[in-house]
Amino acid sequence: MPRLARDTGWFKSSKSAAASDNCVEVRLLDSTALVRDSKAPEDGILTFASESWGAFLSFLKG
Repeated sequence: MPRLARDTGWFKSSKSAAASDNCVEVRLLDSTALVRDSKAPEDGILTFASESWGAFLSFLKG
């Protein structure tokens, strides 16, 4: 199995409050961004192409 060049592991935004349950976790891979509910990670994962994830973040910042 080839080793991924990029895998950030699961993380929350640095803007998330430490005690907050209202967070999502993100994991960035080579060409994909994965998103899951931090309260219920077993409930599923949303998968986005890196370009789509970048466009979403740009929209939020704009």
